Amino acid sequence: MSDDRAATERAASLDQVLSATVQSTGALAAGVYLLAPDEPVLCLTAVCGLPVRAAEPWRRVAVSAAGPLSEALREDHLVWVGRQEDMARLYPNAAAGLPYQFALAFAPLRGLRPWGVLVLVWPKERPPSLTRRERGHILSSASRVAQALDQVPGPPRIPDLPRAVPLLRPGPDPAQTGLAAADLLQRLPVGALSLDLQGRITYLNEAAARMLGRGSDSLMGTLPWQSVAWLDDPVHEDHYRTAVFSREPVAYTALRPPDDWLDIRLYPGDTGISALLSPSAGRPPADAPPLHVTAALGGAPETAGTGRVHQLIHLAAALSQTVTVADVVDMVADQVLPAFEARGMVISVADAGRLRIIGHRGYDPRSVARLDGLPLDTDLTPAGHALRSGTPSFFADPAEMTRAHPRAAVLSGKRAWAFLPLVVSERRVGCCVLSYENPHPFDARDRAVLVSLGGLIAQAMDRALLYDAKHDLAHGLQQALLPVTLPHLPGLAVAARYLPAAHGIDIGGDFYDLIRLGDTSAAAVIGDVQGHSIKAAALMGQVRTAVHATAGTRPGEVLARTNRVLMDLETDLFVSCLYIHIDLSNQVLHLASAGHPPALLRSPDAAPRTTALDVEPGPLLGVSLCTEDDYPVTTVPLPAGSLLALYTDGLVETPGTDITDSISALAHHLTTNGHLPLDDLAAGLLHHADLHHARTDDIALLLLRSR
Repeated sequence: MSDDRAATERAASLDQVLSATVQSTGALAAGVYLLAPDEPVLCLTAVCGLPVRAAEPWRRVAVSAAGPLSEALREDHLVWVGRQEDMARLYPNAAAGLPYQFALAFAPLRGLRPWGVLVLVWPKERPPSLTRRERGHILSSASRVAQALDQVPGPPRIPDLPRAVPLLRPGPDPAQTGLAAADLLQRLPVGALSLDLQGRITYLNEAAARMLGRGSDSLMGTLPWQSVAWLDDPVHEDHYRTAVFSREPVAYTALRPPDDWLDIRLYPGDTGISALLSPSAGRPPADAPPLHVTAALGGAPETAGTGRVHQLIHLAAALSQTVTVADVVDMVADQVLPAFEARGMVISVADAGRLRIIGHRGYDPRSVARLDGLPLDTDLTPAGHALRSGTPSFFADPAEMTRAHPRAAVLSGKRAWAFLPLVVSERRVGCCVLSYENPHPFDARDRAVLVSLGGLIAQAMDRALLYDAKHDLAHGLQQALLPVTLPHLPGLAVAARYLPAAHGIDIGGDFYDLIRLGDTSAAAVIGDVQGHSIKAAALMGQVRTAVHATAGTRPGEVLARTNRVLMDLETDLFVSCLYIHIDLSNQVLHLASAGHPPALLRSPDAAPRTTALDVEPGPLLGVSLCTEDDYPVTTVPLPAGSLLALYTDGLVETPGTDITDSISALAHHLTTNGHLPLDDLAAGLLHHADLHHARTDDIALLLLRSR
């Protein structure tokens, strides 16, 4: 079977099942997204019951995108969103681009292969929850769609534009009633129009033609907001979309130049929209803004349509949640590229007079390496000129690019390009390049939307660059304050780890240390300074110095002297600390604690046990003047082969969770995995913490095993 024939048969079978699905589920519309064979993108291939144009901004959705459509495919389960409020709560980015009241179901299409997702749409009157029977009916409908896709072998062919699938309903022969209906409408004094679900005019009476100011023949089959000059404001198309999505009547008043006001009423149905036009009984209030009017009659609007506006709102919401440069690059790659049907992306930033590439997709790394680090005044590609001038550049085909930059097209390997300067308050941040595999004409609306998009990316990238710079500075400083290496003792194996908090750029105050006191003795120290700031990091360095200065004396005296140093500094921060004197020759530990979580000791027995060392805690350091007696010393045996674990609360503490339970879970993990090499064990402990706790604090970990 030829590819064309297979694609035709699959489309016909799918259309029939999709129309039947809308009728059997009581939905007002349905759509099928298929997984592209060569990229992780869901592509809208067929729509039944809604205008294809209304879904245009969401024709391509990345599988990795945060939203109900992608989640249904990734998690392989039905996703139900019963109300707009639920969409806003669960999927805020998706809700920003879908400002309509309706219920939605997203069912994965899994047959002989994972095909994609079936989307069903209901009006807002539908109950916000699904019954078990309704859930089963939706999944059965998805199964029938998947079976229709399975009938034709081979991967799916993704059309350039989604197909508009007619909704077939039984009814009287249109030929028998058409003439009578036309006569009825022609006799009405008001303007009457019929629009299909795509927004095209399928019928209008003479009164409507007079009010619109065009002949009937020139209006039939056109979109009114494109063929009638005074209807070219996006608000008219938005009213139409609202009526189609909500299935509720919409009424509003519009100005027909020069000073005639018309009442426009839209009555939606399953097959289209009926519109009535009549002279308005009164004009809107004087402070109502006038509608935009273009001079050219019949020209397509040059402003971005409402679908693109909603899409920009959606992308703006997604960009507002990015934090790091990597977040911005991933978001542009995963959501912007599919939305604008681009196949390649390069983002570069201005750095010391050069263009440094910080992210790319769809390019050979060797090509990227040749373009990385070009001077800002380069004429090899348009990126430098776009950034210097702040003016975007668009090249619809290689010939157009070659005329301006002869070598750029060959280096890129693409067929069309949009160079978007990233400028924030007159500051040149960088340049974003979107590229296409085939020639791609950029009309005025495309350019307007892409320029707006460039501004959104610029704002996000500017924030991300600042965040990354502060983050690197903060944690570089903290790493410099921690031990570079730990001393070697013949009878002691050691491993240490430090992890910064998962969020935020402030410096933490967690620290660890191992101080060699002799060939058979050492001091192990771990502590946590209150807060996350440069001040906390500086105090951490002072605490480490104070402990080093007194290490080797009795543990209680070490903590008391360190506390005295903090009191002399008059700091308003306090410190928790655990100090352990390790005596390998006598195989004992001497411990003193200043309010720190207990150390864990795993026995070397054939049936090992891990216990939390019960140490009477003294006051936190830096709170009040204390003596050595305020920090009692506890002595415990250290059999050869024992494993000792010291940690900060970031490893075990999560808001709303009992820390005792977390410490018990950590002890169990040590019992089970304590035989592993210390480096592997340390990695496993950090992984265990990530699985069981939402990490919001720094983690310091020190593992010691006596030999």
